[in-house]
Amino acid sequence: MIALYLTICRKAQRLAEQALGTLHRFLHLEAVSGAVLLVAAAAALIWANSPLAYSYHAFWNLPLTVGVGRHVFSRSLHSWVNDGLMTVFFLVVGMEIRREVHEGALSRLDQATLPLVAATGGVIVPALIYLSLNSDPARGQGWAVPTATDIAFAVGVLALLGRTIPVNVRVFLLALAIIDDIIAVLIIALFYTASLQPGGFIIASIGVLAALGFQRIGIGSAPFYVLPGSLVWIGFTVAGIHPTLAGVVLGLRAGPGCLDSAPLDLSGFLPGYAERGALRFCRCVGRA
Repeated sequence: MIALYLTICRKAQRLAEQALGTLHRFLHLEAVSGAVLLVAAAAALIWANSPLAYSYHAFWNLPLTVGVGRHVFSRSLHSWVNDGLMTVFFLVVGMEIRREVHEGALSRLDQATLPLVAATGGVIVPALIYLSLNSDPARGQGWAVPTATDIAFAVGVLALLGRTIPVNVRVFLLALAIIDDIIAVLIIALFYTASLQPGGFIIASIGVLAALGFQRIGIGSAPFYVLPGSLVWIGFTVAGIHPTLAGVVLGLRAGPGCLDSAPLDLSGFLPGYAERGALRFCRCVGRA
């Protein structure tokens, strides 16, 4: 009886391991993250334009609160995703751009100039088209709306294409998208913010200096960088700048030793790519 029980347990364990292994391999397929992104976007569009649209907006406005005692921090689910998770996304993308600048397809000035010029054109031309179609001054104030590239969708499309496109093309499109996004965020900060708060820049500077100090003395443990990263994030928020730039700043400051020499792989944004970037940051950020 006991032998039969042990046999059943071993078979169940093998089946569970095989199922988990299959799921793990599926999640790390290059096209999965892009497919998930597109399916989610289609579902959101259908939901937001259906008779249940009110529930869609109510869902994203659900408050999520963290705190201790009287000290609480509450934001909507939309804000947590837009300002929190997207900061991690930009951190990983910034690290990939840092690797390419140091030793990859963007390491030479002539190679880096093309995505920079293309991104600048991708901001100016849509703005001019918008202004040409909206001569009314009130509507013309929205000229910055078409200037931004949705970098998450750009990466999703690249993931769907898989390895059928050259690495240099991937790097070019990724660099173009992130530069375009940074320019758009700066436009919002300069032209659509009532006033920038100098105190926020001071807080962010303290966070950046703390991260640089940890790198200088060789600290490579990720928990030590949570506080400096949080200071940069809070500083940008207080200053009136989109806090996702904190991820870009920290990602570009990651030492080249954190980035292996493997070709750019977009295979796991959901979840492997972010996982790989996080592991690199955790393991090697102190090598700069």
